Amino acid sequence: MTRDDSAQTSASRMTEDTAMASTAAPRRSILLLLTALSVLPVNIYLPALPNLAAEFQADFALVNLSIAGYAIINALTEVIAGAMSDRYGRRPVALIAVSIFIVASIGCALAPTIGVFLLFRVMQASIAACFCVALVVIKETAGERQAANRIGYAAMGWAIAPMLGPTFGGMLDEVFGWRAIFVTLALLGAAILAISMRELKETAGHASRPRGNYFASYGQLLSSARFWAYALCMACSTGTLYIFLGGASLAVGASLGGSSAKLGFFMGMVPAGFIFGSYLAARFAGSSLSKTLVAARLSTCMGLLLGLVLSVSGVTHVIAIFGPCIFIGIGNGLTFPAANLGVMSVRTNLAGTAAGLAAAMSIAGGALIASISGLFLQAAGAVPTLFMMLLTSASLALSAALFAAFIEQRSTERLPRGEPAESG
Repeated sequence: MTRDDSAQTSASRMTEDTAMASTAAPRRSILLLLTALSVLPVNIYLPALPNLAAEFQADFALVNLSIAGYAIINALTEVIAGAMSDRYGRRPVALIAVSIFIVASIGCALAPTIGVFLLFRVMQASIAACFCVALVVIKETAGERQAANRIGYAAMGWAIAPMLGPTFGGMLDEVFGWRAIFVTLALLGAAILAISMRELKETAGHASRPRGNYFASYGQLLSSARFWAYALCMACSTGTLYIFLGGASLAVGASLGGSSAKLGFFMGMVPAGFIFGSYLAARFAGSSLSKTLVAARLSTCMGLLLGLVLSVSGVTHVIAIFGPCIFIGIGNGLTFPAANLGVMSVRTNLAGTAAGLAAAMSIAGGALIASISGLFLQAAGAVPTLFMMLLTSASLALSAALFAAFIEQRSTERLPRGEPAESG
């Protein structure tokens, strides 16, 4: 598999350079808007769930299906949309995804029953297609260093959308009612669709589009050790975040006197760390992708190891708990651009398929890791156990990063003398 990856590296580099030479980069603003819209619907309506359940006179557990159902369709959309963008182009996939999202948002706003609402809610997940499309467009219209820089800065914006989403949604619900949230999403979708139709250009060349069936495309990626290394690093990094999100309130809630406001403030330190990590990724773009991953995962492991030592030593101050967890965000912020560029560089003509497949694997893998860890996090106040689970997942991500660095080194050694080596 390594020899195949080395051969593909040479062909990919020539194809990519040719494509970039003839492709004008779209404005950064449209790509940022598309990706922000792809993450905003995930949690913007969460503060309105009780009012939504009350209006429909539905069991809260049934209403909660709007979260799980959205997540499942989101992952499936990433897989399918990425492959479709390789075959039919980035622009049409993005425009169709936004159009479906607008219709689904209107359907949610007008839904007369909980069943109709749930149907349109899962349809909203079509917007996830814009996430992988934006990543691929950035890669196809920039060199490796510039692409890492752009993805790093874009990730800072993507982190802000889910941070502000619940606050914005809660305000809309309180002033106008929960249906106003989905009317707002529909209006945002319509505005972004209009901008996209004018600004978003096609970046996928017809000559490089894959032939054969979809399963063959997935098979080419899944047979690559490089793809697995980067994808597993993303999945375990996501798993570390999911463990924190699911276990922090149980392990730490009592020490904050049951204050949800304080808990929310301290949990916000991790997204803040992600923004800082993304800034670092953009600021220092250009170094080896795998070396960046190793540095990112080492920083997370060292931070969590400090937290474990403090908790085992009996230090229970809230800063001693959440302070080390900032490194989850910093490490993930550094990991995101490098890992995504890594998976997209495995097969240049399958960049969209790779981005979508890796994103779905990251979501599914992270959820699986968090579910397994949840079996050990059943007792309130179990801070050392929380850090042990976090450190285990982070260590798995570090192992995958080291594997990626090993494969990169082997690929570099196999290249003919004088040929530039791809850093991913």
